[in-house]
Amino acid sequence: MTGIKAATIAILSVASLATAGCTTTQKTLAGAGIGGASGAVIGNAVGGSGGAVIGALGGGTVGAVAGRNMY
Repeated sequence: MTGIKAATIAILSVASLATAGCTTTQKTLAGAGIGGASGAVIGNAVGGSGGAVIGALGGGTVGAVAGRNMY
Protein backbone atom coordinates (compact mmCIF):
# COMPACT_ATOMS: atom_id res chain seq x y z
CA MET A 1 0.00 0.00 0.00
CA THR A 2 1.44 3.36 -0.95
CA GLY A 3 1.98 6.09 1.62
CA ILE A 4 -0.65 8.38 0.12
CA LYS A 5 -3.24 5.61 -0.01
CA ALA A 6 -2.56 4.64 3.61
CA ALA A 7 -2.74 8.28 4.72
CA THR A 8 -6.03 8.77 2.87
CA ILE A 9 -7.56 5.71 4.51
CA ALA A 10 -6.33 6.85 7.93
CA ILE A 11 -7.77 10.36 7.46
CA LEU A 12 -11.14 9.01 6.33
CA SER A 13 -11.26 6.58 9.25
CA VAL A 14 -10.50 9.31 11.78
CA ALA A 15 -13.02 11.64 10.15
CA SER A 16 -15.73 8.97 10.31
CA LEU A 17 -15.10 8.30 13.99
CA ALA A 18 -14.79 11.98 14.84
CA THR A 19 -18.12 12.92 13.27
CA ALA A 20 -20.23 10.21 14.90
CA GLY A 21 -23.13 11.98 16.62
CA CYS A 22 -22.43 15.39 15.05
CA THR A 23 -24.94 17.63 13.32
CA THR A 24 -24.87 18.12 9.55
CA THR A 25 -23.32 21.58 9.98
CA GLN A 26 -20.57 20.22 12.21
CA LYS A 27 -19.83 17.43 9.71
CA THR A 28 -19.69 19.95 6.86
CA LEU A 29 -17.25 22.20 8.72
CA ALA A 30 -15.09 19.28 9.83
CA GLY A 31 -14.98 17.91 6.29
CA ALA A 32 -14.02 21.30 4.90
CA GLY A 33 -11.25 21.66 7.48
CA ILE A 34 -9.80 18.21 6.92
CA GLY A 35 -10.12 18.47 3.13
CA GLY A 36 -8.66 21.97 3.00
CA ALA A 37 -5.67 21.09 5.14
CA SER A 38 -5.00 17.87 3.24
CA GLY A 39 -5.39 19.62 -0.11
CA ALA A 40 -2.99 22.38 0.91
CA VAL A 41 -0.30 19.91 1.98
CA ILE A 42 -0.62 17.77 -1.15
CA GLY A 43 -0.92 20.82 -3.43
CA ASN A 44 2.20 22.36 -1.91
CA ALA A 45 4.14 19.13 -2.42
CA VAL A 46 3.08 18.91 -6.05
CA GLY A 47 2.98 22.54 -7.21
CA GLY A 48 4.50 24.82 -4.59
CA SER A 49 2.60 27.68 -2.98
CA GLY A 50 0.24 28.12 -5.93
CA GLY A 51 -0.59 24.44 -5.76
CA ALA A 52 -1.25 24.77 -2.04
CA VAL A 53 -3.89 27.44 -2.61
CA ILE A 54 -5.62 25.46 -5.34
CA GLY A 55 -5.35 22.25 -3.30
CA ALA A 56 -6.86 23.93 -0.25
CA LEU A 57 -9.79 25.31 -2.25
CA GLY A 58 -10.48 22.03 -4.00
CA GLY A 59 -9.92 19.90 -0.91
CA GLY A 60 -12.09 22.16 1.23
CA THR A 61 -14.95 22.04 -1.25
CA VAL A 62 -14.82 18.28 -1.68
CA GLY A 63 -14.38 17.78 2.06
CA ALA A 64 -17.42 19.93 2.82
CA VAL A 65 -19.59 17.98 0.39
CA ALA A 66 -18.31 14.63 1.68
CA GLY A 67 -18.79 15.68 5.30
CA ARG A 68 -22.29 16.96 4.64
CA ASN A 69 -23.31 13.66 3.05
CA MET A 70 -21.67 11.45 5.70
CA TYR A 71 -24.14 9.44 7.76
